[in-house]
Amino acid sequence: MRILAVLILAIGPLKSASAETIHVLVWDERQLRQREAYDNWLGNEIAERLKATKSEFEVKSVSIDDPSQGLDEATLNWADVIIWWGHVRQNQVTEENANAILERIKNGELSLIALHSAHWARPFTYAMDWRSIEDAKASLKDVTKGKNLKIETVKPPREFTVPIHKAMKTPAVFGYKENRENWKAIVHLPYCCFPDYRPDGAPSTVTVKMPDHPIAKGIGKSFRVPHTEMYNEPFHVPDPDQVIFEETWELGERFRSGMLWNIGKGRVFYFRPGHETYEVYKEPVVIRILENACNWLGK
Repeated sequence: MRILAVLILAIGPLKSASAETIHVLVWDERQLRQREAYDNWLGNEIAERLKATKSEFEVKSVSIDDPSQGLDEATLNWADVIIWWGHVRQNQVTEENANAILERIKNGELSLIALHSAHWARPFTYAMDWRSIEDAKASLKDVTKGKNLKIETVKPPREFTVPIHKAMKTPAVFGYKENRENWKAIVHLPYCCFPDYRPDGAPSTVTVKMPDHPIAKGIGKSFRVPHTEMYNEPFHVPDPDQVIFEETWELGERFRSGMLWNIGKGRVFYFRPGHETYEVYKEPVVIRILENACNWLGK
């Protein structure tokens, strides 16, 4: 017993290998246009590169065409982090699967990394809706103290529609008094989109806004993405807790390209650079960011 105690003091508490493993689930809708840049699907490309970066990663790659859309209960229970790629098949993801992911995020059992066009992925929009409602409640807490507050939501026409410049920025809250005791708040849920995009493959410059953040470890002050799609602000999402990266283009557009939200006990990270027809996810710096994000979010 004395020898064991000495060993514990010398090397620290004993920890099983399985406790150190970070389970990364890469989810991909596998749209055919990915073949222009990825021979074996975009999600498989990310999965293989992550497998090669860290021995403590255990990585699975699944798709929307798998049984249960690759999101069965056992798989979600296994995952610590899910990396999500979606674009034109977002509305095929079932509400049941999206809610199962959201509940695990809220409980601190799972973190979500939404890539590029996954700004319209159901797990991401559900998380943004939840956060918008919670933010509205918090913003009205002082003025509605002692009142009966009812929350009503208005959902925007997402999926293949784009907000115009100078439109009401969402999420937005309008409150009114039905009577002295009963008050109502109308929460206009976030559009989860932006007014401008340009899929011409022009290069972008990504600036690190939080160099000390674990997701930015080893990245430097900035880096260039040789070919990508452009998104332009304003991005209609709840105010993030942290903005880690900002992306700019030579024509003057800008975008908050690395945004982090606390969702209950869990986290959601949105990382913008990408497009299925460009080899963005073959760039070492992009994979390093995903590696950092999985390592930090998965612990």
